[in-house]
Amino acid sequence: MNGPLDLQTLRVVLAVAEAGSISGGSHRVGLALAAASARISALESALGVRVFERSSRGVELTAAGRRLVQRGAEVLAEADRLAAELRDWGQGLVGRVRLLANASALLQALPERLAAFSRAHPLIRVDVAEGTSLHILGEVAEGRADVGIVDAARPAQGLEFVPFCRDDLVLVVPPTHPLAREDRVPLDVLLEQSFIVFEGVNAVSTRLFNAASLAGRSLDVRMRMRSFDAACRLVAAGHGVSVMPRQALAPQLAHLRLRAVAIEDAWARRTHHLALRAGASATAAARTLVLSLAQE
Repeated sequence: MNGPLDLQTLRVVLAVAEAGSISGGSHRVGLALAAASARISALESALGVRVFERSSRGVELTAAGRRLVQRGAEVLAEADRLAAELRDWGQGLVGRVRLLANASALLQALPERLAAFSRAHPLIRVDVAEGTSLHILGEVAEGRADVGIVDAARPAQGLEFVPFCRDDLVLVVPPTHPLAREDRVPLDVLLEQSFIVFEGVNAVSTRLFNAASLAGRSLDVRMRMRSFDAACRLVAAGHGVSVMPRQALAPQLAHLRLRAVAIEDAWARRTHHLALRAGASATAAARTLVLSLAQE
């Protein structure tokens, strides 16, 4: 016994009090009679009070013993709750996860999948914020976020990727545009247009600029916007064309005068990935979230 009131000794005292005898109590907790008796004697000696009055008929609690049993039961119940909570934490059933997601994920699959996850795992809190894929990779790698959803070809060092969802980039044009009647458009025709692109470093514009660069062409950029909605409204008004993910455009295509034209080239097909730190550095709750959100 490391101290006068360790948890095992409390369990012995409660078992003996319930059984009315040291032999009965020792049997309940799986200890030899001598070991249980020694624990009680050591406890009484350390505290300087008698816990039980012993007789040939068994044992009875003293006033101090009754107080010990009352408070001891509360302590053991709290200790059991704590142990269960820590087991759940270690198994990824309880915790808090910081999730960063790109705009495409937030506008597509994430809301519904996250709602299903929250119903299945009510004790895991998920804090969600938006970011660009490049920013998200850095935040996850540095430990400032637990999980990210990104459009990136391969994981950075120290990260692992799990597929989340796929989408297709399309050319968005007004219905009066000559390309609005086409089923699909090749890169060389696409690059002849005047573009409305997204401001800053983002995955959609990066793919477009990289495709132009690989083709040895430059991009005619007319405007730079922060949101899909603003870019769509400008396209609908005839200020240029834009490249956006088809799956994120349902509201705009339904309410604005727009057409979405497929892009022939492979760079327009994307897989978004869940990113988390590799190995044991990812929390159990983060891995539970990733397994739940992963592409089926």
